[in-house]
Amino acid sequence: MIQSIRSVASLLTSTFFLLTAMGLSGYLIPVRAVAEGWSTFAISLIATGYAIAFTASCVITPRLVLRVGHVRVFGALTTIMAMSFLLHALIVHPAVWVLTRALAGFSIAGGYMIIESWLNEKVSNENRGALFSVYMVVSMTAVMVGQYIVPFGDPLAPTLFMICALICSLAIMPTALSSAQSPQPLTQVKFDVPGLYRRSPAAVIGTFLAGLIASAWGGLGPVYATQLGLSTIEGATMLAIAMVGGAIFQYPLGRASDRMDRRKVMIFAGFIGIFACLVTVAFGVENRIVFFAGMLCLGTVLFPIYSLNVAHANDHAKPDEFVEVSSGLMLIYGCSTMVGPLITGAAMDQFGPHALFVAIAFCFAAYSAHAAWRISRREQPSEEMRSDFLPMAAMPDVTPQSAELDPRSDPAYGEDTGEDTSPDRDAA
Repeated sequence: MIQSIRSVASLLTSTFFLLTAMGLSGYLIPVRAVAEGWSTFAISLIATGYAIAFTASCVITPRLVLRVGHVRVFGALTTIMAMSFLLHALIVHPAVWVLTRALAGFSIAGGYMIIESWLNEKVSNENRGALFSVYMVVSMTAVMVGQYIVPFGDPLAPTLFMICALICSLAIMPTALSSAQSPQPLTQVKFDVPGLYRRSPAAVIGTFLAGLIASAWGGLGPVYATQLGLSTIEGATMLAIAMVGGAIFQYPLGRASDRMDRRKVMIFAGFIGIFACLVTVAFGVENRIVFFAGMLCLGTVLFPIYSLNVAHANDHAKPDEFVEVSSGLMLIYGCSTMVGPLITGAAMDQFGPHALFVAIAFCFAAYSAHAAWRISRREQPSEEMRSDFLPMAAMPDVTPQSAELDPRSDPAYGEDTGEDTSPDRDAA
């Protein structure tokens, strides 16, 4: 195991720097925008620009890599991302920030895909699960480290943006100086969304709602914290606690979904999300213990529901269709992240900061209701058809290359090989 990690140490280092910059910028930009007195809707447009560019990059970057190669594209994207952070400090205007944040979204998605494709070349089917877990831990840790850098600087000064650009620039070094051979071409996104809906309506609708929830939280959660008077370190703690809750509770939630109809677990997750949001709306941030407990509770379902959707969709897919199914869900998720901040931002401008959690609660209610309706329309798949649940990164950003890293991308995953593994439950 140690040897396997050592073989991808440079790639994990690039991942750490890239996502540290992402975590820092993702928290810093909304805080600075609030300090500038911009409306919540204007800030939501910035988040939407990021989401549009991120999703577009998942389609465009593979074609760029085919033309000029992984290293050159990664170097160009990292440079553009560092430029976008510096432009935020240089030109402070909401319309400009929509464009500069879009540059970062495009670059970050492409950087993700290239690093993940390189990691995929380094792993084998025997160690894929372990390295996938290490990658998730590194990713989550990096994002939280970036968020906790914000309290050490002044959001109104350009220094934090410069630090963000410097950290981003460090991400290129391990990859650029590597002598490893470039990996295979990147995974192309599949667009058979109607076919995916016919196969698993609960997963498609659930993924769309999961994108609404995650994008509203990621884009406007820092705005909520700032508008209600939380310090930057308390705001970073709010985001970190939710992420930790998602990381810790993915496994028990997933194991429960492996033992019963996943749609019942979706219903349960929706009720937990509603409860956490209502507690937050009722008690606000005055009692910090209650507030942070609510954030932990919210985090237990905020990000894991995407993993539930992926597992449910693959219950109705053949073993060799995992990447295609996951890529299609990623596209749906990406499209919904373009909409979530806009709706929630307009609601927060109209009704105040607590509209964030009202909107999220409404999405969780729809998530539960649709899963319950689908139970009445279709029986759960047989035990032989069901796939295994595997935790995914407790973050809102996913690419098709993430599916390639997932152990379930191996059609033989779960087959009885004579070792202590679960029986094959992926056959169509």
